[in-house]
Amino acid sequence: MDKQTVFFIMIGICALVLFIGILKRKAAILLNIIVRVIVGCVGMILLNDFLHQQGIPVAAGLNPLNILTVGSLGTGGFALIYGILFYHLL
Repeated sequence: MDKQTVFFIMIGICALVLFIGILKRKAAILLNIIVRVIVGCVGMILLNDFLHQQGIPVAAGLNPLNILTVGSLGTGGFALIYGILFYHLL
């Protein structure tokens, strides 16, 4: 093999390694969002049930906007949703 062929093979291998690294990072981000959505939905259901048992008329619905908020912001989004609901209760 000549130098040019070896050079292009090395560039191809480096590009493949970078591509795999980018895909792995995006998969980790997507998995993180999915875990936040699942935990947030379960948390909303449990907190709604707890608040209902305590006689507090606050309940967050499981709609796409709330799921997107909890999925993107995590616990901050969860607190934001209930903070808005408690603010409207005042």
